Amino acid sequence: MRLISKSTIQEVNSRIDAIAIIGDYVRLEKKSGRWWGRCPFHAGGQEKTPSFKVDPDIKMFHCFGCGKGGSVISFVMEMDSLSYPEAIKNLAGKSGIAIVYEEGSDTDIEDNSVKEELFELYRRTTTTFQHFLHEKSDGNIALKYLEDRKISPQIIDSFKLGFAPADREFLHRFLRQKGYSDDFLEKSGLFSSRYKTISLFSGRLIFPITDRQGRIVAFGGRLLPGARENDGEAPKYINSPETEIYKKGQTLFAIDTAKPEMRKTKTAFLAEGYMDVIALHEAGILNAVAPLGTAFTDEQASWLRRWVEKAVLFFDNDEAGHKAAYKNIIICRKNGLLCEMIDFNKALMHETGEENGQLKDPADILQKFGPQILKKVSNCTINDFEYLIYLGTSQIGSERGGTRVAEFLFPFLNALDSEVERGDCISRIAEAIRVERNAVLKDYANWKEGGALNSAARRTAEEKLLPKEKVRRNAELVLLAFIAFNMELYSEFRAALEIKEIDDPAAKELFVSMEECFLHEESGIDSLLARIRSEALKDFIVSHGDSPEFKAGGAKDPRLIMEDGIKKVINLKRLKKRQTEIGAEICTIERNRTENSDIEELLSEKIKLDSQIRELEGR
Repeated sequence: MRLISKSTIQEVNSRIDAIAIIGDYVRLEKKSGRWWGRCPFHAGGQEKTPSFKVDPDIKMFHCFGCGKGGSVISFVMEMDSLSYPEAIKNLAGKSGIAIVYEEGSDTDIEDNSVKEELFELYRRTTTTFQHFLHEKSDGNIALKYLEDRKISPQIIDSFKLGFAPADREFLHRFLRQKGYSDDFLEKSGLFSSRYKTISLFSGRLIFPITDRQGRIVAFGGRLLPGARENDGEAPKYINSPETEIYKKGQTLFAIDTAKPEMRKTKTAFLAEGYMDVIALHEAGILNAVAPLGTAFTDEQASWLRRWVEKAVLFFDNDEAGHKAAYKNIIICRKNGLLCEMIDFNKALMHETGEENGQLKDPADILQKFGPQILKKVSNCTINDFEYLIYLGTSQIGSERGGTRVAEFLFPFLNALDSEVERGDCISRIAEAIRVERNAVLKDYANWKEGGALNSAARRTAEEKLLPKEKVRRNAELVLLAFIAFNMELYSEFRAALEIKEIDDPAAKELFVSMEECFLHEESGIDSLLARIRSEALKDFIVSHGDSPEFKAGGAKDPRLIMEDGIKKVINLKRLKKRQTEIGAEICTIERNRTENSDIEELLSEKIKLDSQIRELEGR
């Protein structure tokens, strides 16, 4: 494994933009000169009041709610489950920095990181599938299908759509010829777990799935109309299994393409499948995404909440679509997302002047009416609660099934984080099923009591932990922290004192950690934090990073601040130590009643020390 050079790490540390990098995961807003957001590490990013702070000057983050903090690099490591080298490479790529490796660290050997090998494998396989779609006769049927669905060549290229050849062993032969081992291909997620050379994807339209960084990590495959697989029926869609680089709960189809528009509009369109998302993008709705062959999850909703405030559900206009919409509305609300539904029937009637009950999804609308009508339909929304009221009363009935309608809506009430909104919804339910408000309120209370342990009580129980270790703020620690945030001064600082002159344990550990960074030529706050063992000291550093007393610049030269600190902390301690020693010597002379001419000198020195100490203490 090659080692990334220290010069590369230093360049990454110096060039990364903390706001741009962290803002890719957390929606940040500037208030009173500071950048704030909802912490992604606790409460699922659902904080009502943002407590997550980012300091672009020192390139650190800190959450005042859960206490988590660190550097931009440690943030990326945590959010994307990356190792330190992987995070450096990720950030270097975003900053256009070429990776340089240390001499003598197997520089002629390819980096065999499993994840990097898989990224390259999926990139290469995608290119192969694209080639089959555009250049091979096998792909003509897939191209014709896309054309019939009104998908433009630009969107086909943008989504890197491809075609997997019908020969189920072709891909294995092709990749073996490219030098991939049987063992590696077996773990790639591209082949059958029972028949090692049989591709999961054959004779299918291929949808590459990317992670948030735009790297291809998996595939979805659609069986084309009229096709049969293995002389029998086959599922319309199949999807890659989870691998080292692919976790379904941590991404959504088209997330990397949709992310810029989502951040701009603070809205995400959530569709059911690949073709629906592609149809919406064809219509210019660039903030459209979809789950990956499974139901929408809390984890995916939590990820969305980092970039958007509202989800617009564009689900199939059929029974299955209504059931999915019901579940996903509650998931969105539980995770702090406002939610709306596309009012299919009303929108199509308004835009086309005719009933179109046979059209059930965005792909159908695009195919029949084109992108302009689809875009107009996407603007016709209904509030999620009104949609659920309609769904409940139309499917259950508002009179005889009043109790059932209310119970149908109670999970939605439970997902709300606003008591005011919950109260309004209870009144609306009572009106819809024609009962007194108190009756609904009482039934809802009974429904909640019959459920699991109240979430607030559970949270209280979980938080009954031992008190956290703490550091004591003192002059020594403040001085050492100032140097930590201004490491260019450290070589001068270390020459001015010895570690034995530091008494405070936390300040001493910080001194040792800085010395290790200095000796190993490491730069950046994350390198320092990595060498600090005390979690309490780490918390102190990250929580005080934006304090003016630790920042260089301003009206006073940081070197003068350091020199003043040394005088007031180190020199004061030296003077007091000498003051104690003189006092002890004088007491010894007086107790022994010996004649000693040194006593006059000692008294004179003590007077000078007293004066210097008063001056340094500002008395």
